[in-house]
This record gives sequence, structure tokens and C-alpha cells, in this order.
Amino acid sequence: MNKETLVWGIIGCGDVVEVKSGPAFQKCDNSKLLAVMCRDALKAKEFSERHNVPLWYDDASHLLKNNEINAVYIATPPSSHLDYAIKSLQAGKDVYLEKPMVLSKEEALILEGVVRKSNNKLVVAHYRRYLPMYLKIKELIETNAIGTIKFIDLKYLRTHKSNSNNNWRLNSSISGGGHFHDLAPHQIDLMYHFFGDYNSAKGFSFNQEGKYEVSDIVNGIISFKNGIQFRGIWNFDVPDYLEEDNCTIYGSRGTISFSFYGNELKLTVDNDTNTYNFKNPVNIQQPFIQQTINYFLGKRTNPCSVEEGTIVTMIMDAFTNNINI
Repeated sequence: MNKETLVWGIIGCGDVVEVKSGPAFQKCDNSKLLAVMCRDALKAKEFSERHNVPLWYDDASHLLKNNEINAVYIATPPSSHLDYAIKSLQAGKDVYLEKPMVLSKEEALILEGVVRKSNNKLVVAHYRRYLPMYLKIKELIETNAIGTIKFIDLKYLRTHKSNSNNNWRLNSSISGGGHFHDLAPHQIDLMYHFFGDYNSAKGFSFNQEGKYEVSDIVNGIISFKNGIQFRGIWNFDVPDYLEEDNCTIYGSRGTISFSFYGNELKLTVDNDTNTYNFKNPVNIQQPFIQQTINYFLGKRTNPCSVEEGTIVTMIMDAFTNNINI
């Protein structure tokens, strides 16, 4: 591998690649985007033209045979993550893998084993870890800004969009389990990133409205090894007026409150509240992709390992399969 520059191929040309991630591979230091792949040849061709990517393919095996490419970003629906990740590693490529990492704990353990035996590296795309607001939250936690952390309360309540029934995210064989599996990995990963490993996790899920095949409500609790407790509820079929996106971290002296899809953080200490506002980069994954590149080039540790991805997957399984782990 060229140790000075990462030459990327992207597998998948969906919405996440268009703005959130794709252009970042051309903007980061020591990074070059050479090729994209989509099974829809026209979509791959149009993406390459729109973003000035030199090569395009409609078959992933052709991309993986390109010896100039030494790193692959897998941005397909989750059902193909395991297969593409294994094939990419076997082809001698480092891998940046979209979330959710895989469909289940069983797939996660398979991927762990493959990565462990490989000479190449894998990073899970939990990019929120390096966004300004979450860096600030981690700093506030580590400096005991609100005293000893006691517990966390998360509410994510959304309306059902009538045009979403044909969305692959609502097909459990492709997504792993609906909107929860699409959105919650970031939220659960941040809890793990902030508070460390856990002793147990327990949850319940149910399809209350029956508008599609997957659960529309999920709730779960986590008991972290340091004694911190978490409770969260996700509902994807509430009336407009009940919509809510809030996470509050409670400490012995105050609270940190924020929304996952907002840019405002409220810090309350001893009844005194300060508000912080943040601005994300246009290509929101760029800071994390830069850290991934630095890791692949041997300049830092892994910003989000397959083992961490497995922990998130196991917690999600506990919440949605009604099991205790």
C-alpha cells in the first residue's frame, strides 16, 4: 500500500454518498477518490460525472480488482455490508463501513473474526464522534462540568411519513429492523463513546400501528459498568405535536441537554444555564473520514473499531429482540 495517500473506491451511490460523505474523500488530506460502483450503471456513471470521479463500475468485483485502490468505502444498504466488507478485506483493501455495521450480533462476530485475521483495517462510520457538538459534550463529561454523571434520558419521537412504505429501511431483511436500525446506531454509539462499556442491556419493541412490517416503537435501558444508567425510547408514529428529539445527561450538579438532529447544547450547572451553538461541515462525515485516513496511514488509533461496532449491534439486538444481555 502507498503509505502516503489513500486511493478510494466507493461501493454504493445512494443519498448518504451524495453530500454527507462522498465529496469528503476528495477534500481530506492524503486522500484521492478514484472510482465509484453501483449496480445501476447509469446511476454510477452519472455520479462519477457529477462529482468528477475518474472511474465507475456496475460490479463491485471489478472495483476490488483495481490494484491502485487501497481503501474502500461501503455505503450500500446494511444487508450487503458483511459480504462487501469481507470481500474488500480479502482483496487487500482497508474498509470504511457505513452504519449499522451489520444486521445482527452473529454477523458482527463473523466480521470481527475476519478483521482480526486480516492484514488490513476496518473503521465503522460513527462519524458523529468528531462533530463539534459531540466533542464539546465529551469534554464536558470528562471535565466533570455537571459533577458525577447519574443517568441519561433519551426521547426520539417522529411522525410516520405516508410515502415511506416502499423505503428499504422498512424491510427488515435489508435494514435489520426499520427506522430504529437506521437512526439509533449513532445514538447508541455516542452513549458507549461517552460512558464506556456496559454490564447489561434490556429492551422491548413492538409494531403498535401495523403500518409496516417492522417495530415502530423501541425502548431500552443500559446499565454501564461505571454505574451510570441509560433509558431511551424511540417512536416512529406519533402525531406531529408530540415530535421530540432530546437527550439529557443528568449529573450531581446539573444537566447537559441536546438534540441529535440539532446544533444547540444547553449546559445547566447549579441552576445557571449556558447555551452553545455549533455548525457542522457541509460534508458532515469529513472530520471523521480524516481521522479514518490518519488511522489507515498509521498516524493514530482506530476512531471506531469493529469491536465497538459489535457492542452497538449487541445493544440494538437486546432492545429489538426483547432479550437481556
